[in-house]
Amino acid sequence: MRSFLLRRVLLALATLWLASSLVFAFLLLLPGDPVQAILGLEASPAARQALERALGLDKPPWERYADWLTRTLRFDLGESIRYAKPVGELLGERIPLTLGLVFLGLGGALFLALPLALLALRFPLCDLALSGLMAFLQSVPTFFLGVVLLYALAVHLPLFPASGFPGFSHPWEALRHLFLPALTLALSRAAILFRMARGSLLEVMGQDYIRTARAKGVPETWVLIKHALKPASLPLITVLGLEGGFLLTGAVVVEVVFALPGMGSLALTALEARDYPLLQGLVLVMAALIVLFNLLVDLLYGLLDPQVAYA
Repeated sequence: MRSFLLRRVLLALATLWLASSLVFAFLLLLPGDPVQAILGLEASPAARQALERALGLDKPPWERYADWLTRTLRFDLGESIRYAKPVGELLGERIPLTLGLVFLGLGGALFLALPLALLALRFPLCDLALSGLMAFLQSVPTFFLGVVLLYALAVHLPLFPASGFPGFSHPWEALRHLFLPALTLALSRAAILFRMARGSLLEVMGQDYIRTARAKGVPETWVLIKHALKPASLPLITVLGLEGGFLLTGAVVVEVVFALPGMGSLALTALEARDYPLLQGLVLVMAALIVLFNLLVDLLYGLLDPQVAYA
């Protein structure tokens, strides 16, 4: 188990380094001039040169990458051009909201997908209807689903707030403001989890020990919950790592739809201002969170199935 853990951690670190390097390279190709965005079109050449020197933009790309990588290893993500504040401080203010939204969306997706998959197998008449509904939800874009829920439950029926976030110091109000965004994410990802859970359960239900349990007179509902659910959950756990990444990127879009002050609005501002340090920090943190999601899923899979750890 220790060697399995070490391999996964080293692979996660290598993936994070590769992702951060690619992000730095792609941002060099991004159109726009941060100096012009700050000083405007009428800035003098001397003022431009001074600001480029202050921001380190006068150095060659390889030297800028070495400086950025060295500072990142010291957990120093630099200073935002747009906000004139440390990038780490800005991210620290926005990450809790985004992570809260992601975990609520993931929990909601599981809460919807697993019972509906069990219901589809227990009652075949429900299977076609649920499969069609999930296929429809999977085809609807996340932002469109968010707009529909926003109009239906915040404008037409004002049951929930339409935008804004009061902070986690008011837990009940925070949950009310996060309900619609989390429901948007949950509905968009529940379709994937439903199909995976249903397919895995169908495969498990054909095993010999399931037939043995039925032959002993075990009720069908208990066969599903007691004997089929745990082995069928292993492939589902693998998908959860991917879904965590999808939810994290989907949360960026949902935050914009519901005007939440999370990483999504910060990313848009950084992109419009060509704030390279902030963009690099945002993408690096998002890549680190996605790698962390997958690492936790790998470790959980190794705990549930020891054969994987010794493979």
